[in-house]
Amino acid sequence: MIGIFDSGLGGLTIFKEIEKVLPQYDYLYLGDNARAPYGDHSQATILQYTTEAVDYLFAAGCSFIILACNTASAEALPSIQQKILPSKYPGKNVLGVIRPLAEAAAAITKNKRIGVLGTRSTINSHAYRKELKKQNKEIMSVEQACRMLVPLIEEGFEGSPASRMILKKYIRPVQAYGVDTLILGCTHYGIIKKDIQRYIGARVQVLDSGAIVAEKLVDYLQRHPEYETKLTRGGERKFLTTENSDLVAPLAQKFLGRKVGFEQVSLI
Repeated sequence: MIGIFDSGLGGLTIFKEIEKVLPQYDYLYLGDNARAPYGDHSQATILQYTTEAVDYLFAAGCSFIILACNTASAEALPSIQQKILPSKYPGKNVLGVIRPLAEAAAAITKNKRIGVLGTRSTINSHAYRKELKKQNKEIMSVEQACRMLVPLIEEGFEGSPASRMILKKYIRPVQAYGVDTLILGCTHYGIIKKDIQRYIGARVQVLDSGAIVAEKLVDYLQRHPEYETKLTRGGERKFLTTENSDLVAPLAQKFLGRKVGFEQVSLI
């Protein structure tokens, strides 16, 4: 079973694309909606929350986990991979979304100027800047924290005059930097990708995080059959939330594109 974790529901946009290209596997999605968003928490708190989620998913039968959350990938994944997996979960793995997106952006850019939009925590970690430098030392990046976009999207205000005004303010300094490629460093932002593309300009390539992560996962499993052979294939899809499931389900439809039922669980 493949576990997919996000601090909330934005990770459903990643799951939707993974499910398209790898429909044969069983999936368990977990959204820590009771404690979302993670973007304004400290690194220590994000690591604690993410580790609790990883523990839960492995205990539930997952042998492979995708952190479909930029904040968790930036602030928690290195410690999980380097310290927790070797001692506690040998033979299992946890992957994030930052490296796949950085690899794709580095391959696409022509002028080596890349923009990143993300939560405050993701931007402050400079995780994308560091990963982009690993891909190509000549790449220059400009990062923009967009604290208000997630709550606006979750409250259904995307597309409103106020939302567009705020979005323009966030995009302006990135646009002024002359980027030719833009990374949406938060899974929520895919909901407003058309508006982002409109304001950043047609000459800038805005990356589709869901499709890229899905493509990279297919490649990863092909290169690592030791994980692929452990995954169950029964067509099971299960969705968990740490928040009231009746409150979460309607919003989840926006990200996933279909109605699904959620089971409420506790991670502590």
